Amino acid sequence: MAKKRILNQIRCFLLDMDGTFYLGTRLLPGAQEFVGYIEEKNKSYLFLTNNSSTSAGVYREKMLKMGVDIPEEKIFTSGEATAIYLKKNMPDEKIFLVGTPALEAEFTKSGIQLTDKNPDAVVLGFDTSITYQKIWDLCNFVRDGLPYIATHPDFNCPTEDGFMPDIGSFIAMVESSTGRRPDVIIGKPNSHIIESVLQKTGYNINEIAMIGDRLYTDIALGKAGILTILLLSGETSRADLAESKYQPDFIFENLQEMLEVLI
Repeated sequence: MAKKRILNQIRCFLLDMDGTFYLGTRLLPGAQEFVGYIEEKNKSYLFLTNNSSTSAGVYREKMLKMGVDIPEEKIFTSGEATAIYLKKNMPDEKIFLVGTPALEAEFTKSGIQLTDKNPDAVVLGFDTSITYQKIWDLCNFVRDGLPYIATHPDFNCPTEDGFMPDIGSFIAMVESSTGRRPDVIIGKPNSHIIESVLQKTGYNINEIAMIGDRLYTDIALGKAGILTILLLSGETSRADLAESKYQPDFIFENLQEMLEVLI
């Protein structure tokens, strides 16, 4: 009963996607029913992803194919979180962005000025359209001492065919060339993404909880002061918990089991 009482005090659930809500191209048990229950109880939810290479619309289309209609405004990327951070902390700075056209559009929509000449700060995103010139320019600007921000820290991005190099790999490359790491990293497990969520939603930190399947990103967000819920429907097993410094507040097999406790 204590578990149910604590969970029912949460007003906004943050959901990881792959391994939590779906796996590959199929919904996981209880996924659609969980969203329905949250809406029925007039609570809120946000899908939280570190992937800054694509837009919320792409994720919406993916989930539509699985039979669930999620509004774009319910999908929160590290790209959008970075835009919120910049508008709050660097509202007038011109930004050199290493990012996809989708991330460029996200920044422009937020009113951020983009430039490749004499920027005030640089942002490294997950850029699947990256060129050598972008890498060269980025390293030059970082070496010059400009404020340096990364959208998230992941080294690899999972795909149906294995892993593709993610932004963490490029952070390591830039560090090898310049001796510098980002001054700020926004995405999970860093608290900046939670600060952006609070600004976007208006909730207090004790009113939100993170649901995910990765200890080192989703559950590590607990250090930001939020409740964390581990689902064993993705990459983490119970055996992994024994060796992890990140421990969840609650553990469930999947969203279906969590929903049964809520009800």
